[in-house]
Amino acid sequence: MKKSTLWILSAVAVAALLAGGARWASQRQAAKDLPLATTPAVPSIELASSDVFTAQSQTLSLGIAVSGPLKASQSAFVKARVAGELQTLSVREGDRVQAGQVIAQVDPTEYQARVRQAQQQAAAARAQLEIAQRQFDNNQALVNQGFISQTALLTSQASLNGAKATHAAALAGLDLAQKSLTDATLRSPLSGVVAQRLVQPGERVAVEARLIEVINLSQLEMEAALTPEDASRVRVGMTAKLQVEGVDEPVMAKVLRINPSAHMGSRSIVIYLGIAGREGLRQGLFAQGSLGTQNLQVLAVPVGSVRTDKPQPYVQVVQDGQVRHITVQTGVRSEGTQQSWVAVKGLSEGAQVLSASVGAVREGVQAKFTSVSPDALAKPATPANAAK
Repeated sequence: MKKSTLWILSAVAVAALLAGGARWASQRQAAKDLPLATTPAVPSIELASSDVFTAQSQTLSLGIAVSGPLKASQSAFVKARVAGELQTLSVREGDRVQAGQVIAQVDPTEYQARVRQAQQQAAAARAQLEIAQRQFDNNQALVNQGFISQTALLTSQASLNGAKATHAAALAGLDLAQKSLTDATLRSPLSGVVAQRLVQPGERVAVEARLIEVINLSQLEMEAALTPEDASRVRVGMTAKLQVEGVDEPVMAKVLRINPSAHMGSRSIVIYLGIAGREGLRQGLFAQGSLGTQNLQVLAVPVGSVRTDKPQPYVQVVQDGQVRHITVQTGVRSEGTQQSWVAVKGLSEGAQVLSASVGAVREGVQAKFTSVSPDALAKPATPANAAK
């Protein structure tokens, strides 16, 4: 082998060794850096001050939740009693009416004619009655004198009785005709406010056709369906505090009646609450509140903050900058407010509890506050504040 060829092979071998050493050194350095690059970061969550509240003892108003629409205790549909063309209807929705006030008039022409016809029939029957009476009187005098037999007197007596019956029937027909004429004029059955106007003047109405609805708002009622367990604790005379939509001030109500039978489908029992009428209360408004309330001092949190996606209910709290899950035992609830609260055991007073709006957070997640206000975290979320 030539000397030059040997030198070339030696140079190639040295270059290969150098390249392999450099590659091994780079792989070793990458292996050292790899654990640092692939170490996972600790998960975290950013919270606003409104996402956390301080658990403190507070007074809960406890009772039976009731809800339902309001309706007037006295209401009536004014219906047509006779058929005919509606000539006048003088009231509209929102108008006040008094009991006995004339509100509508059906065309009375036909019924006036029937009254005149019945009067003529009654007059004819009266004339026949007078003739039969004179004939009977004459025959009775002749029988007493012995000129005619007793049989003729009995015949005249039967004719007189028939004339009396015909006259009585004619008078009854006159009464019916006069009643139909009176029914053509429609009056309000009660004092109140017109809620609906269902027809217009000029329309032909049938018997029992609805014309208007009148309601009396001086006394309202609410029907509330309760479970048998809750209904067993209700007594006539118990009071309830209701919140009616559109009305700022709470409304007081009292249990007037309790239905003696349960609903066939739901097995619920209906109770009837009486509410004194006042400005702003209308039929059909929805009301909800609490019946038979009592006050209880307990450590409570909003119902939504108690999570049930584990075998035992728990709340999410922030401890030492991390989210922790604390198992709790739930107790009584407050009902009838915009947010329901529940008493809990197993939670320390002053714990920073996550609100329901945060959702489920894995235990151990770092909690960071975007703009923490110490006053905001120290201020407890009371039922009154939560309602606002």
